[in-house]
Amino acid sequence: MKRYEIMYIIRPNLEEEARKALITEVNNIFTKFDSQEPKVTEWGMRDLAYEINDFKKGYYVILDVQASSEAVNEVDRVIKIKEDVIRHIVIARDEM
Repeated sequence: MKRYEIMYIIRPNLEEEARKALITEVNNIFTKFDSQEPKVTEWGMRDLAYEINDFKKGYYVILDVQASSEAVNEVDRVIKIKEDVIRHIVIARDEM
């Protein structure tokens, strides 16, 4: 398993309950694929560098996780489907 850093931006007009449910759903994918539970850092609402889908702000979530490639591929697939996520990036980190 490799270490990954995943950042995604949730649309700003999503209600708090739905936002929490989305974050939990993404995190549960890792446990379903026998990966480590991610360390979640919520940066909260921030200004975007440029408009995305007419949004000027977004809710940032960063995950630091030790995971299998299958788990990361599934998270990437699910996030692409979710209309509430306006951007995401997955970075494989080198172990020191």
